[in-house]
Amino acid sequence: MLESLGLSPTAEKVYRAMLAYPDEGVAELAQRLSFAEEAVRDSLSLLSTLAIVQPVQREGTRGQLRPVSPKMAMEILLARQQADLAEQQSRIEASRAAAAQLIAECSGMRPQSADGEHFDDAEQIRERLAQLAHQTQNEIMTFAPGGSHSDADLRASRGPNHELLNRGVVSRTVYLDSVRNDKPTLEHVNWLNKHGAQVRTVVSLPVRVIIFDRRLAMLPTHTVDARTGAVLVNGEGTIAALCALFESTWATATPLGDTPAAAENDLTSQQAEMLKLLGDGLTDEAIAHRFGISPRTARRIAAELMDRLDARSRFQAGVHAAQRGWLTR
Repeated sequence: MLESLGLSPTAEKVYRAMLAYPDEGVAELAQRLSFAEEAVRDSLSLLSTLAIVQPVQREGTRGQLRPVSPKMAMEILLARQQADLAEQQSRIEASRAAAAQLIAECSGMRPQSADGEHFDDAEQIRERLAQLAHQTQNEIMTFAPGGSHSDADLRASRGPNHELLNRGVVSRTVYLDSVRNDKPTLEHVNWLNKHGAQVRTVVSLPVRVIIFDRRLAMLPTHTVDARTGAVLVNGEGTIAALCALFESTWATATPLGDTPAAAENDLTSQQAEMLKLLGDGLTDEAIAHRFGISPRTARRIAAELMDRLDARSRFQAGVHAAQRGWLTR
């Protein structure tokens, strides 16, 4: 029952028996529970590591252990789990940052690079993507930034998407939250979802990426306009980092049928992300591209945040946001 907190079923039974029979030793507990003495000792070692059994602090009781109260044990186990989760989240964020840096480096590859194929125009990119999609056997993962899309592009993509899904290929795509406000794009996303594709949205995405069967990935050579050039990478380390970035983004993205959750401090998720990007020094135009919105809208959101923070400059807004605890490490 407590396996999610790091306690094995055997160790849990030993702990419960120690609560009920505090004076019994290893041999007595083993006999009572029908366990081998070695199993009881291993359980005691785990319980000691988790700090929910502790040495008896009395003269003549060397080596004896006593269980802490159930309430204290649960507090200790929950605190340990929270610390583990915080450490895991820290690792995820570090991986996300490293992968984002790697993406930026990959996006700047030149034709002479030996690490992948290079394509110089939109027609070449479309042809190669169609070929790759046809060859994909198991899974395709996509970051689709850029906000709304033209009706022609959306209609053109339905045939290949339908063929992929009919073959049983798992399709997962992360769009921007802003597509929820564009009727044609939202209808297309709903069509994908209806036909078996998995779709989620986030406030911002770093760059357009399509990963095929976790072994090939297409990235743009120019992040602002993905049609001007692309590189197909196949390096094992590069693909692993891109997959890690996709999985961490997917885990925190909002399923299509759900409403994006509000951030803490009554900030919208868009405002919270805006604060982070402003803190990173991004311009209104760069933020607008990341959000899939117009620069005018980005400026309006930034102005609203500055007004709310009673700040006269973006630097001052960052200081005030940090003072209020709105900016996390």
